[in-house]
Amino acid sequence: MQVWTVANQKGGVGKTTSAVTLGGYAAQAGKRVLLVDLDAQGSMSCYFGLKPQSLRQSSAELMNHEGPISRELIKDIVVELPYEGLSLLPSSPSLITLERTSQNKRGFGLILGQVLSLLEEDFDLVLIDCPPALGVLMINALVASTRLIIPVQAEFLSLQGFARMQQTVDMVQHSLDTVIDRVVVPTMVDRRTQACQQTVRSLRNEFPVDLWPGHIPIDTKLRDASRLGVPANLYQPAAKGVQAYGALFRYLEQRISSQRSVSSEDELYASADNATKAYWAEAV
Repeated sequence: MQVWTVANQKGGVGKTTSAVTLGGYAAQAGKRVLLVDLDAQGSMSCYFGLKPQSLRQSSAELMNHEGPISRELIKDIVVELPYEGLSLLPSSPSLITLERTSQNKRGFGLILGQVLSLLEEDFDLVLIDCPPALGVLMINALVASTRLIIPVQAEFLSLQGFARMQQTVDMVQHSLDTVIDRVVVPTMVDRRTQACQQTVRSLRNEFPVDLWPGHIPIDTKLRDASRLGVPANLYQPAAKGVQAYGALFRYLEQRISSQRSVSSEDELYASADNATKAYWAEAV
């Protein structure tokens, strides 16, 4: 089972849209997908029409559960979405309290990994939507992850949040003596503006190994899909922004199938399909 965390220590960069749309593409490809909402604001849960403040059980109950966690308890909280292959572990506002009360609990950073390990037979891919701040919830997500996806809005202030995110990942890697495969995704790109172009160039120059060579353009169809509670790939598959996420999903799948056997982005590009190459060629 693959576990992908979508995170950035800055809000409004497209984390939830990225997680839901990638999950939609994975489900369309025949994978059993679990979306995990770890943000107390519940953006992912709200995306699908749920009201986090009204839920009887949520991810908060699992994170704060006393004693052993059973597979049956988890499955009771998971919501089956009305889209084939997609399920959701919803959020609730009580996650805010959890951040404050659990910081000194020994082993708390490992809880989510333990929860997901009980679901390995049920799902092929887990996508975690994180809160936009460093805390025990983000640490849980990073510890449980096989991959980190970092959406970065193509504007100057987002680069500062991204720098903090990089420091967080380095800290987790050092403490766990491991390497988290990270992929930086430029989002909300408007190629007509110099600011966007300069931001993407800065990312390319400073993080050439981690940066996805494509980008997600501004596209109102992504916002419309969120308003309707439909994964964007099912709502408007021909929209430019939606197709860009399709190219990103294929890129991520290629990295999995190659098991990082390629030694450079050039080799990965050479083995990619034509649709993915087309979006790479349009990168700023």
